[in-house]
Amino acid sequence: MPRRRTNYRLVKIHRSYTVEEAARVFGIHKNTVRAWIEGGLPVCKDMRPHLILGRELAAFLQSRRAKKKRPCAAGEMYCLRCRAPRTPAGRMADFIPKTDALGNLVGICPECSTMMYQRASVARLCAIREKLDITIVEAR
Repeated sequence: MPRRRTNYRLVKIHRSYTVEEAARVFGIHKNTVRAWIEGGLPVCKDMRPHLILGRELAAFLQSRRAKKKRPCAAGEMYCLRCRAPRTPAGRMADFIPKTDALGNLVGICPECSTMMYQRASVARLCAIREKLDITIVEAR
């Protein structure tokens, strides 16, 4: 079964959750919530059952998502197979215009030879050209 992200927006920040209720909100197993508690999710341990404040649950999930982000620098594209930002092979990419203001950059990952795609604006193209050799492909 593929992994899915837990949507922190489902949490009501003015509510308290038990482990079972938090698991039900996200459709996950209660042991996953217990693993979050062991991983640093704060709980109110002075009462039984342990309560998780909604505000702290949402903040915990947001911080976990922020840690996993891998932003691309100028001249890099994200390779889905490698799961990392990479500079295209030979520092070359094609720009395929879609509208007057936007287009797609297409490059090849130097590690796994997978095609990499990135949305780019025409205005930002000058900054990207400093890092990459870009060929503009004419529309058919």
